[in-house]
Amino acid sequence: MDLTKCTVLVSPTSFTQGDPEVQHVLESSVGSVVYNTTGKRLSAVQLQEMLKGVDGYIAGADEVTADVITSADRLKVISRYGVGMDNVDLEAAKQHGIIVTNTPGANSVSVAELALGLALDLARGITIAAGRMRGGEWPRLTGISLKGKTFGIVGLGAVGRELALRLKGFELHIVAYDPFPNREFAAANGVELKDLDEVLAVSDVVSLHLPATPKTRGMVNTGFLAVMKTGAFLINTARGELVDEAALKQALDNGKLQGAALDVLTDEPPLASNPLLTDPRVIVTPHMGAHTDDATAAMGRMATEDCLAVLRDEKPAHRVV
Repeated sequence: MDLTKCTVLVSPTSFTQGDPEVQHVLESSVGSVVYNTTGKRLSAVQLQEMLKGVDGYIAGADEVTADVITSADRLKVISRYGVGMDNVDLEAAKQHGIIVTNTPGANSVSVAELALGLALDLARGITIAAGRMRGGEWPRLTGISLKGKTFGIVGLGAVGRELALRLKGFELHIVAYDPFPNREFAAANGVELKDLDEVLAVSDVVSLHLPATPKTRGMVNTGFLAVMKTGAFLINTARGELVDEAALKQALDNGKLQGAALDVLTDEPPLASNPLLTDPRVIVTPHMGAHTDDATAAMGRMATEDCLAVLRDEKPAHRVV
C-alpha cells in the first residue's frame, strides 16, 4: 500500500505529549493524520463519522463497537495505544479482516508507580492534609505506616508484578491473587499466592490489576467488599468497570473501608453527580496511570510502528487478532 495515500486517525489525547520524533515519523510517513481534539475518549457515534476514509487507527480507550468497525470503509488496522482490549470488538475486527495490535508492557511501570503513590497517599492522608492547609488550617493528622502491614495485589500480571517489586523495600507482607499466577516470580520476590477471598480477608490495602472481562466486570461488589478486612483501603488503577461504585460508597459509609483511590471510573469523564468525587475518603485521579514521559513515548512508538507495519503489508510486532 502506498503510505502517502493513507489517512491515520490518532485518538489518544496524550499521543502528541510523548516523543515528538514519533509524531514526526507518523506525519512524514502517511498522507494525512487526523487528531482527536475533543480532549476526551471518542464515542461509537463519533468514531463512525471520524473513521470514514481512514486506513489506520491509533486508538485510545474509545468505544470501538461492531457498528463502528462495520462502518469503517477503508480501515486496515486498529493499533491500540495501551494494553486493554475491552473496548474493542475483536470478533468484529476479525470478521472484517482488520488487524488489531496493542502495546504490552509499555505503561506497566508507570501504572505501578501511581498505585504505590496512591497507597502512600491513602495511608498518610497527604491529599487531605494539603487541602486543609490551603484552607488555612494546621491539621494534626495521624496516618498508618505500611511497614508490617499486608498488601494485597489482585492481578499479578505485568503491572501487578512491577508493583510487587516496588513494595519489597517497605518491609510489608505481599499477598496476591491471579487466575493464572506466575509462581516462579512470586517465589523469587516474596509474594505469597492465595485465593481471592484469602487475599481480601488479610490485606490492609488491596490494589486491583485485572483486565475488564465478562468475569471481572462488577467483581468489586457487596460480596467482595464484605470479605475485605474492616478498615482496609481499596485502590483501582486497572479498569473502572471492575468496581460497583454504589457498593463501594456503601462500604465507605458503613465503615467497612477506611478509604479508596480510583484512577479509573465507570463513566469517564465522570458525571458531576457521582458521590465518590466529593467524598473526602476517596482520592480520584483522571485515568492518568499511563501518562508519564516514559509510558507515553513507549506507547506512541509501539503503536505507530505497528500501525505503519500493517499499512506497509508487513507483520506487526504486537498483533492481538
